[in-house]
Amino acid sequence: MNNAQLLLDDPGWIITLKAVIVFAVCVVLTIMSVWGERRIVARMQMRLGPNRVGKFGLIQALADGVKLALKEDLIPAAADKVVFVIAPVISTTAAFMAFAVMPMTGPVKFFGEETVMQLTDLPVGVLYVLATASVGVYGIVLAGWSSGSTYPLLGGLRSSAQVVSYEIAMGLSLVSVFIYSGSMSTSSIVAAQQSTWWYGLVLFPSFVIYAISMVGETNRAPFDLAEAEGELVGGFHTEYSSLKFALFFLAEYVNIIAVSALATTLFLGGYHAIPGLGFTEQWLGGWFTLVWFFLKVLFFFFIFVWLRGTLPRMRYDQFMQFGWKVLIPVSLLWILVVATLRLISTTSQSRLTTFIFAGVVVLIVMGISTAADASKRKRAAHVYPEAAAPSFAVPSLPSEITTINVSNSVSDKGGDRG
Repeated sequence: MNNAQLLLDDPGWIITLKAVIVFAVCVVLTIMSVWGERRIVARMQMRLGPNRVGKFGLIQALADGVKLALKEDLIPAAADKVVFVIAPVISTTAAFMAFAVMPMTGPVKFFGEETVMQLTDLPVGVLYVLATASVGVYGIVLAGWSSGSTYPLLGGLRSSAQVVSYEIAMGLSLVSVFIYSGSMSTSSIVAAQQSTWWYGLVLFPSFVIYAISMVGETNRAPFDLAEAEGELVGGFHTEYSSLKFALFFLAEYVNIIAVSALATTLFLGGYHAIPGLGFTEQWLGGWFTLVWFFLKVLFFFFIFVWLRGTLPRMRYDQFMQFGWKVLIPVSLLWILVVATLRLISTTSQSRLTTFIFAGVVVLIVMGISTAADASKRKRAAHVYPEAAAPSFAVPSLPSEITTINVSNSVSDKGGDRG
């Protein structure tokens, strides 16, 4: 019995209980993620990080949440009060909704009922995740607009442009997964990876593009340009305080966990164990697959923290140029390659045909790269003529040598000074 059939047999009380558990897990993971990020970055910077509140500072994030809740809740006089209050709720709700289609375990016994830790299994589950992420953009735009201030408005526009741009690259990176697995259902994609290599290896370019796009999608360093200290203060949530600011904070970390969970599902085999350790999936009545799922999610979270602790913030024009001129064209070219290779494999073409096609693709990529580099050098030489000159000193010809005679009179310490 597959996941969809097991979920159809779930009674209403189990669905409600699973929804509560998913919500609680996301909140707890957010608290632990804040603590973990501060500790890891501190180690990278040769500091200690949180170490006062609780053992190893474990309750620090919870204390920060209580502090935010007790702060005065201010609403600017020029703000649209209704939209100002609704905006953080939209962002947070959209972040939680993405977990509805994430398969976290295989078949398990849950209060005597056989089920899987997944709320629903849609035939277009991945598109559902992308749709909920798109709805979260409305919270960002409305927060900036409703504040009645210039800086939040600019921050909201910048953040929404950033998220929408990198959502395109993210969506294109998933097309090759759909082609290869033949499904858009998250559980079907996980099952397809059980009989072959993980798609993170088979579709490595898609995996790299998705990994880059998910950092830009979540407004995280080095792509946290909506919160640049110099020109936009705090970005779209500058005017927010107390619990409404805490909701935006919660939405950011839940989004990180959501895109990490989606990457785990689509590229790292989901809840399945590492190849060679498949026997562990039967431990604890199948519940040990939940451990494998969250270990992979935490691996992606560590990558987020690692990037924040090592890379400097990009310039906004560089960031947008990278998304539109690099990630999206490469994604389109890779989709063409995957679709052609898939067609060749399904029609039983000879291996020679595959190699010829791969060689043609490599030559095309090399030609495009060479042409782009030449165009870039030509443009740089036109805009900055001095850049074309050599970096070392070049004497002009014919050269003349001028001799300067300098006479220095050195008097002894005991000599006349007059």
